[in-house]
Amino acid sequence: MSTTTFSGTSPSERAAEPVARFVDLLAAEWIKMRSLRSTYWVLTLSAVVAIAINVNAVRSDLTYIDQPHPPLPGFPPFKYDPLFHGLGSIAADVMALAAASFGAITVFGEYATGMIRTTLAAAPDRRAVITAKVVLVTAITLVLGVIVSVTSFFTTNAMLASRHVGLSIHDPGCLRAVAAYALVIPVCALIGMALGAVLRHATASIVSAVGMLFILPMLFGGERYRFLKEIGNHLPLAAQGRLTLNPDSQTSLGAFPATITGSWIALAAWALVSVAVAVVVVRRRDV
Repeated sequence: MSTTTFSGTSPSERAAEPVARFVDLLAAEWIKMRSLRSTYWVLTLSAVVAIAINVNAVRSDLTYIDQPHPPLPGFPPFKYDPLFHGLGSIAADVMALAAASFGAITVFGEYATGMIRTTLAAAPDRRAVITAKVVLVTAITLVLGVIVSVTSFFTTNAMLASRHVGLSIHDPGCLRAVAAYALVIPVCALIGMALGAVLRHATASIVSAVGMLFILPMLFGGERYRFLKEIGNHLPLAAQGRLTLNPDSQTSLGAFPATITGSWIALAAWALVSVAVAVVVVRRRDV
């Protein structure tokens, strides 16, 4: 007489069940994310708001650009910076917060509802499950980042063309700025995933994301201590701000400025460390 499990299948039959392919895990994660209407509504709305902020900032400047700007003692002649206004920090902050929240909820949402037990019962390979989440979250937020960055750049510079101050994507620093403006969004989403995996609580994860992205940089301002300034330079939004800076800008970088290479490395490091934290925590901690 053969032994059977509570589901009516023998151990040999269970062993013969096919292992979930990675594409199946991606499909399952996509179904989960798509079933939560609030997530894609928040992402879509934040993208629209970010583009609107950038477009409105340039629209408000059109009249100001036409006005005479007499030189001020000790200051260089006025020169309008389309990158600074067209790829603004406020819009980037909006998208960064939305992406971090989205990344966090994809992890802590399953723990809060208990769905993680069902997920791991169907696909016991925890590393594959969290990797599928990482791939999908990165792809979704990267697409949104590209949409916001490209739309903001070309729309605002088309508006500025009539004032003869618009830029082309081929101008120095423009392609780099558009790329960095888009890439910081998936980086923030991965940071949110790492926080969601560690904390597994909605409020704690969101508050921690806000603190890391917006409060922590305040502790590393100033130019008195190089060590603190170097840390601040390599925080995610600071690195993005350095990469989107117009090479012809009159903005002073102050003491101990970040380098272009260092800023790219910082964004890559934040992404890789966040993925590693999420994978390790999900694999080793109990559900």
